[in-house]
Amino acid sequence: MTETQTNAANAQGKDVGGCPVFHNDYRLERPVLETWSLLNEDREASRFAWNDSTTEGFWAMNRYEDVKEALERTEDFSSEQVSALLRSPTQFLFPNQLNPPEHGDMRKTLNPFFSPQAVKRISDLARERAIALIEEIKPDGKIDMTQGFAMLYPTELFLTLLGLPVEDGDMFVPWVEELFVGFFSDTPEAQATMGAAAEKIGGYFAVAIAEREKNPGDPATDLVTRLLSAEFRGEPMTQEMILAVCVTLMAAGLDTTRSVLGFAFHHLANHPEDRKKLVEEPELWPRAVEELIRLYSLVFQDGREVVRDLDFHGVKMKKGDLIWIGLAAANRDPRKFENPDEFDMFRADLNHHVGFGAGIHRCLGMHLARAELVIALEEWHARIPDYRIAEGADLRERGGQLRLQSLPLEWS
Repeated sequence: MTETQTNAANAQGKDVGGCPVFHNDYRLERPVLETWSLLNEDREASRFAWNDSTTEGFWAMNRYEDVKEALERTEDFSSEQVSALLRSPTQFLFPNQLNPPEHGDMRKTLNPFFSPQAVKRISDLARERAIALIEEIKPDGKIDMTQGFAMLYPTELFLTLLGLPVEDGDMFVPWVEELFVGFFSDTPEAQATMGAAAEKIGGYFAVAIAEREKNPGDPATDLVTRLLSAEFRGEPMTQEMILAVCVTLMAAGLDTTRSVLGFAFHHLANHPEDRKKLVEEPELWPRAVEELIRLYSLVFQDGREVVRDLDFHGVKMKKGDLIWIGLAAANRDPRKFENPDEFDMFRADLNHHVGFGAGIHRCLGMHLARAELVIALEEWHARIPDYRIAEGADLRERGGQLRLQSLPLEWS
């Protein structure tokens, strides 16, 4: 470790032992695809490192086997903190921030709405809405994908899943944006923006919950009604719990689906040979989606808090330390995946990626996400198979959790 690195770590009052100190701040906006290059560099530079880019700093691990192990060691790494970039408010994301056994109990309540069988029930609606939106967009000959189809489509499906009016989707778009502003930045302005958004979202769902208390829907198809009638550890769920679940599902479901679609269209616009094959053989879309999730893992880190002083493969971690579990870097680890930076939907280990996490916290909505993405991409390319990125477009990706800030597409 250099003298400069030592001084940087000491400035945070942290003894990092023999670990190198990295300085990349992954909360920053960057040119498109630059973040993955930096993550690759970090992974290959050192198995473990201390990152001093945040006020508190964190331990970073980016190699596949270490990432898998850390995700599964719930007895050592607590999910009360879900980001290494900033400490998470208590029960801000629910059930994400629950540890075993509470986490498993809550998942039992939510799983029926996100099972493969449940996804099949809404697949016809998803296809219907995708087709309607694409047919409406097609005559325009252009769209900013991240602000248009990629946002409208998942928002409508999310509201349908919760049993809420689809026309309320226009309100959710800016709320989700404002929520993420503060989730990865600790500036007073960012925290104020996030707080205001959380208040608006909470107010919306409080009204929805009150309406369901008076006029319950079908708990088999209306998630808000199910939450009101559900028990958690033998007691009815509190309104705070129900609100937290709804906010979590909204933030996680809308932003991630939108983001994957953005990078998917960016890839396919720049790789016409992949697009041509998928247009000609649409049965390959499920494989393509799986590979796109591996290659463009927009949730690039999962965070945890160290439960007690421990030695993790030679790294002396202290109770309370934050750790970075590098999902995106692991998904491009050459120790696991052959030619990891290439799109290959025929690779033998196609579904071994950690794009949805791993262990007990594996993404609740992964089946829904896969189905949404397959339907959206299949129906779009059946109707608009040839398109291009607008000339001169300045393509940049948001930090914290990757998303293209804009993706202007054109077609004849």
